[in-house]
Amino acid sequence: MRCPSCGSLDTQVKDSRPTEDSAVIRRRRVCLTCNFRFTTFERVQLRELTVIKRNGRRVPFDRDKLMRSVEIALRKRPVDPERVEQLVSKIVRELESLGENEVSSETIGETVMEHLRGLDDVAYVRFASVYRNFREAKDFRAALDELSDDGRPAATIRK
Repeated sequence: MRCPSCGSLDTQVKDSRPTEDSAVIRRRRVCLTCNFRFTTFERVQLRELTVIKRNGRRVPFDRDKLMRSVEIALRKRPVDPERVEQLVSKIVRELESLGENEVSSETIGETVMEHLRGLDDVAYVRFASVYRNFREAKDFRAALDELSDDGRPAATIRK
């Protein structure tokens, strides 16, 4: 592992421990060249995923970008950060287990929406508004109607 301070490859693991859900291993490291201490996280990756964008361009899958998108949808919502991490891990595992090395951005978006729907209604509508490019208030109403179609009451809109 390259030292983020001096760039040396001569680093040593001082401590390793799993996170609470045992999906990630946290490693404390020290650079033997400059004595800089830093932390790395190690997680299982079943396959290298490539995202096929709507315009046909192919880019490597970025877990951090997915995490940022979910965090934006959940901003100021009463959801524990640990649950957010578990949600993103579950989404990534689901995408990796599709059996394909390439996955469309549409598949990713629909998978995220499906998982957010079960976690937080407001986050679901926020994500859907960006993903589906809402232009008018009726688009929001349609998303709220989707929530009420699954047997749960949807949030009411105050006029």
